[in-house]
Amino acid sequence: MKITATKIPDVLLLQPEVYRDERGFFLETYREELLKAHGLELNFVQDNLSKSQQGTVRGLHYQIEQQQDKLIMVMQGRILDVAVDLRRDSDTFGEYTATELSSEAKNQLFIPKGFAHGFSVLSEDALVYYKCSDYYFPDGERGLYWADPELDIDWQVDDPVISEKDQHQPRFKEIANKDLF
Repeated sequence: MKITATKIPDVLLLQPEVYRDERGFFLETYREELLKAHGLELNFVQDNLSKSQQGTVRGLHYQIEQQQDKLIMVMQGRILDVAVDLRRDSDTFGEYTATELSSEAKNQLFIPKGFAHGFSVLSEDALVYYKCSDYYFPDGERGLYWADPELDIDWQVDDPVISEKDQHQPRFKEIANKDLF
């Protein structure tokens, strides 16, 4: 598996080796020792799967209690996966990185604790599978407004489909001095 840093060095793009033959393909989606070799001591405890239609934007979500490392993979379709750095002491605080993930490329994105996470669906629909290092904790959940002009994220979708909850999340400047890491 090839592991490379994105423009925010702690967010990692993983490209597994894919073995193809006349039957189809095989790949490892997770190998603990390889991530440990890159300094990542992880203990995933929850897996999630979401299906979304084209143009959907989910996020930006994070937890201030029971923070989660995430490993994201697209099982069907294509997404633009976005991570916003909310770690106050980071050189990239308030910046984001966006990476296209697809079932065709079979790539994955590792997002550590301290980031808001979201994605947009670029294909007709998408099945997104991700591993989490802690359990979802509703009382610790927070969000960031997906279309915050200060972040200026290009979600690469026209006429996005957004949940009511995500439409009413605070702007970055409203949270920059509270509920962060």
